[in-house]
Amino acid sequence: MFALAAAFAVAATTGQAKAADDEAFESVRAADTVIARIGYRLATANASLCDSLEPGLGLVLQTPEQYEPGLREEAVHHFHMDGPIGVEAVLPDSPAAAAGIEADDVLVSAGSVRFAPATPDGGATTQGLIRANAALAALPANAPIEIHGRRNGQDYVRTVDPVPACRTRFEMLISNSYTAQSDGEMVQASSRFFQEYPEDQIAALLAHEFAHNILHHRERMEEIGLSFGMLSGFGRNVRYFRETELQADILSVSLLANAGYDPEAIVRFWQKFGPSKASGILLSRSHPAWKDRVATIEKAIADLGQTRPNRPKVLASRDEPLDGNWQALLVRAR
Repeated sequence: MFALAAAFAVAATTGQAKAADDEAFESVRAADTVIARIGYRLATANASLCDSLEPGLGLVLQTPEQYEPGLREEAVHHFHMDGPIGVEAVLPDSPAAAAGIEADDVLVSAGSVRFAPATPDGGATTQGLIRANAALAALPANAPIEIHGRRNGQDYVRTVDPVPACRTRFEMLISNSYTAQSDGEMVQASSRFFQEYPEDQIAALLAHEFAHNILHHRERMEEIGLSFGMLSGFGRNVRYFRETELQADILSVSLLANAGYDPEAIVRFWQKFGPSKASGILLSRSHPAWKDRVATIEKAIADLGQTRPNRPKVLASRDEPLDGNWQALLVRAR
């Protein structure tokens, strides 16, 4: 995905900005749509496992402010964003698609939410988009939403009948590093994974981070005063981080199966990623050994059964304090 920034830079120096920008903008749209499609599938299929829901619409949104000032005018023109919120993409077979909303439409309001006008100046920021998504997430999860939008300068009104979805925002981080994280409200994975791994293994990665949110790990770790970052691999932090990693591994198996993915994709991901990427000294201290994690995941797969949605026992732990007993969850690799 660094190639996107390079494409913009080359275009600016060659005088062929329009064609190059169009190609790069469409690459951005395609990448955002992939992570949104996986996230939507996981979030709607597992709604019954979540205690915090939002209306699942199937919309991929963007704002002019996401783009650097030097690219903003081009982006507005390319995506027809003559309004506060642009529809970057509409997921197939989603409530938004059924209502007739299309990519490159502009949204003015949704239910009781009226979107603030775009800020013309200032550096690139996603804060406006985060606020818009939060406002939409606060609407009833299963009640019709009246959308006021615009297409090619013509205003319209559409009624969308959402489906309940787990409340989590899925984002792609444009980075050449291997980064995946969650914070209770958001799941983020770097573009490097999307370059090198097939979609089912990307879904496995996202399901793991999504599981952290469903299990309220961030809040539960903060409640007991754990240290994050480099300090996660030292002292009392270690046993709690290992506990949450194993809980997320186990729940991710159910999340994938409930969404119709083959949970064996988790095993395939670790067989590729583990040998060369999961052996750093700090990571190895805060996370169980990757081969043991695979053995634990394989047991969770064997325990799945045929009932869907599957609700593993670990789900019941989310309302309890962490106890740090990670070894009770672990299956040792043979």
